[in-house]
Amino acid sequence: MLDIEVDQVAALALALKEAGFGGVIDDDSALRAAMSTDNSVYQITPDLIVAPRTADDLVVLLRVLEKPPFKSVAVTARGGGTGTNGQALNRGVVVDMRRFMNRLLALDEREGWAEVEPGIVLDDLNAQIRHSGWFFAPETSTSTRCTIGGMVSTDASGKGSRIYGKTSDNILGLEIAQPHGLLDSMEPTPDWARPMLADAEAAARQGRQAFIDNTPRLNRRFTGYDLERACPDAGGFEWWRLFLGAEGTLGVVSRIRVKLCRIEREKRLVVAAFSSFREALAAATPLLAAEPTAVEVMDETVQALADGAGILHRLPRSLRAAEGQRIAYVFIEVNGDEASALDARVARCRQILAALPGMVADYLSSDLSEIRELWAVRSAGVGLLGKVEGAARPVAFVEDTVVPPESLPAFLDDFLAVLSRNGLGFGIYGHVDVGCLHIRPALNLDDAGDRSRLVAVSDAVFELTRKHGGIFWGEHGKGVRGAYLRDWIGAEAYRALQGVKAAFDPNGRFNPGKLVSNDRPIMGIASTPFRAFNAPEGDPLSNAFRCNGNAQCLSYAATTPMCPSFKVTADVRQSPKGRADALRAWHQARVSGADLAQREDDLLAALDTCLGCKACSSSCPVQVDIPSMRSAFYTDYFSRNARSLRDRLILWAERYSPVTQRLVPVLAPLWPAASRIGGLLTGTVDLPRHLARVPRELWLDEGDLAQPLPPRTVILVQDWFTALFDGEVQRDVVAGLTALGYRPRLLRMRPAGKAAHAAGDLAGFKQLGGRVSDLLHKAQATEAPLVAFEPAFGMMLRQEYVKAGISLPKVQMVQEFLADELAHRRFPQAASAAPVTLLSHCTEATASPQTAALWRHVFEAVGVAVQTPSTGCCGMAGLFGHQKRHQVMSRKLFDLSWQEHLEEETLLTATGFSCRCQTKRLGGRVPRHPLGIIADCMIAIR
Repeated sequence: MLDIEVDQVAALALALKEAGFGGVIDDDSALRAAMSTDNSVYQITPDLIVAPRTADDLVVLLRVLEKPPFKSVAVTARGGGTGTNGQALNRGVVVDMRRFMNRLLALDEREGWAEVEPGIVLDDLNAQIRHSGWFFAPETSTSTRCTIGGMVSTDASGKGSRIYGKTSDNILGLEIAQPHGLLDSMEPTPDWARPMLADAEAAARQGRQAFIDNTPRLNRRFTGYDLERACPDAGGFEWWRLFLGAEGTLGVVSRIRVKLCRIEREKRLVVAAFSSFREALAAATPLLAAEPTAVEVMDETVQALADGAGILHRLPRSLRAAEGQRIAYVFIEVNGDEASALDARVARCRQILAALPGMVADYLSSDLSEIRELWAVRSAGVGLLGKVEGAARPVAFVEDTVVPPESLPAFLDDFLAVLSRNGLGFGIYGHVDVGCLHIRPALNLDDAGDRSRLVAVSDAVFELTRKHGGIFWGEHGKGVRGAYLRDWIGAEAYRALQGVKAAFDPNGRFNPGKLVSNDRPIMGIASTPFRAFNAPEGDPLSNAFRCNGNAQCLSYAATTPMCPSFKVTADVRQSPKGRADALRAWHQARVSGADLAQREDDLLAALDTCLGCKACSSSCPVQVDIPSMRSAFYTDYFSRNARSLRDRLILWAERYSPVTQRLVPVLAPLWPAASRIGGLLTGTVDLPRHLARVPRELWLDEGDLAQPLPPRTVILVQDWFTALFDGEVQRDVVAGLTALGYRPRLLRMRPAGKAAHAAGDLAGFKQLGGRVSDLLHKAQATEAPLVAFEPAFGMMLRQEYVKAGISLPKVQMVQEFLADELAHRRFPQAASAAPVTLLSHCTEATASPQTAALWRHVFEAVGVAVQTPSTGCCGMAGLFGHQKRHQVMSRKLFDLSWQEHLEEETLLTATGFSCRCQTKRLGGRVPRHPLGIIADCMIAIR
């Protein structure tokens, strides 16, 4: 690794600005922590992060680095950060291609190619070109966040590679940046590049035959410094092919031309359940006779994890395991343009399955949305391997081996014998149609013994792949595992790779220590620094240590709730992964004292942009709950530092909200002025200007709970914001329940402590929570159902209260209560059937994925058509959208996935208080609560 001194960092940043670098330059400690990890077990902290906006910025960067003071500075390009072996981790400068260089530059619909910048995300590219009938074929499980540049660098592949090939099979050309300018393989070679290319070609031709002799002829062929295809038999030198799979060790790619495949009109998916993984694995070879596009497996361990996480509810009931049963799954996809021919292949596939031992059941789907859901089960299982309880967790270090498919059973036997000798558990999934198995042994890398096992298992599996005619790195790149490359490729071929490296990278600065080196050691699988694996038992930041870098939180999709702040900034430090990295670094600095003050300042800034939506606590595979860990950090921080006046005012406003509520008749005329003053003091805008006024007879005070309540009484429970400021929603909920035949009463509000929890006043939160608990237990004694209608409040009772050990009786969300009621009664029918668009609160949609379906069930029961489109965060999130410093982000989030629905000519309803406020202030339209719409259109059953 090439180190850079602290004073050099400042000097380099200044030199870049003076040279006209137009991107972002940052040495923030939280960002550097976020860039120090990926989806591997390693951690290397860079010295400086640069995010270029254009290819010219890359030229400026490399030109500045040619100056004598910076000759030894390392440069490593980074895409989505999903590498499983430290591919983009290094010291020096890390180049964040994902943040700005993420554009589709050209699309040729006639010839079937596109040109893109390296930071564009795979799913984003395919979404942008879908209208053309083309798509970029390699289908990775990380398609929501992996970049095309990263796929090129690691030669990624995935589902369907037997038909579509790897990334390297789908690239037509590259442009790279050099200090002298840009070199485009599709344009005439500039004079300055000719000597460099001549040296590279001479080295490549010299070692070409040795390279061929040492690389197996497999579908998942070896790439990265591909001397064979760079020097084709017909002559010429296709230098750009050397970069495919080279992991940035030859230079920085600035533009990529990708070959596209036609979207096939028809798709079928067969999911088969087997009684054991061995029987599922044995199905792969016979199934090839049906010409499937892909055949993938998931073993019993992954199935059990997915089942425990509630993911298997997406599977048809016939495929789900019985209580205590272990099931292995096979997913068989068949694509084509002719339905009849496709159905014949599917019939052949099911015929083969029916004759196989251990087959329990199978299920066929031809619905595209259902097929996506079913594949999501397989994809989600991967991330869940990191959620295994205990200090040891499945680790990706020998997990993309490839052998000829017919050798899989023997190879697996040998592999499992290695794990057995080392006393290791594991989980398995993979692409068995091409002989690729993902096997993740469980290790605790804080333990010296397990670090030794990592080396022993790596050495043994490397030898097994050679024994069975396979490849050690079949899908996810090499990274630190490149330490095996010299032995695998042989001395002669490796010298040729060194010659290629010297031609393109004479200073050895591009991602140094990886794959090929001329003048310094290659990083080793045991000598490269490991990230901390576990926190002390009971530590409130333990989930920060369990974050495995799967990076599901970095999804580009606007309609995916996790993570709002990352979606509008593309800044990794403003994501659950980045914040977990920064929290872990702070936790360690608290012990060592190193740079603690600066780390705290940078961490405070990173946490300030968290909206507290809690999507990470349920959508993240390992449930990295940033809002809860932020509260724990704030508790520690404010035990040593004074709170600001604005924070104290907000805490007081919540704590004394019952007093405000009781004084509503007196305060109401004064509230508009009080609201403006409060905004000035707290740094907020658009605070509610009116207090809620609800008829007294609707309220239940504590004394009322001692009296019998009439039949069909429903006790409505709410927090301080709806109680004080949303009289309209209170009336809507009461009217809707009344129209459905109930007697709703509003329980006198006690603040639940949401503001206290968010601010890290955990002692105050527990005190307020205890009072709520007491009140709800008294209300429970009436035997009337307890129902919440504000999603953020209801989810807090289920999440924060449970974590804090505060006991509560059963409190249902209103749609849950009504859906349960439908099991034994019929609702009145609507007078009209005007269509309704229902927008869910993001916290509720992620914590309770069945929310939209329950609302659809309720609306259908009263005869009203409703659509429930997926949306991300509206950008309000309690006080976040009111704070002046967050206005730009709040507006961008609203525009990202909510604004479009305001243009629809349907009745608009939103379940969340924040969402309705945001839609009113930024969209000029006031959505009703769903029960308000139901109340408006109901008539009694005749």
